Amino acid sequence: MKHLILIPNNVDTWKGLPAAEIEGIMQAHTSLQKELTASGEFVEAHEPGEEAKFVKSDDGSCTVTDGPFMETKEIVAGYYIVDCVDMERAVEIAGKLGEAKLWPIEIRRIDA
Repeated sequence: MKHLILIPNNVDTWKGLPAAEIEGIMQAHTSLQKELTASGEFVEAHEPGEEAKFVKSDDGSCTVTDGPFMETKEIVAGYYIVDCVDMERAVEIAGKLGEAKLWPIEIRRIDA
């Protein structure tokens, strides 16, 4: 079963973290990706790029705003798609993310 693991971030909190903590979080991603690749559970991961658009539709007209971030403190900092046996395993995987110590990680099942 495929699961989407959404990694949120609070820009102000992130900017206030010590460099060593940020490095630890990034190292956790590297380790997790190696683990998931070895187990065959890794499908893809992504962190925001430079190009993104936000679209809002109001009475048939669209307003488009350039991204990658909305004007908000909370953002989607990245995601993983994993193909694992069940939600319990997806929760275990999400718990290995360093960001899970800072804010809740969202997991959604994305296939049957």
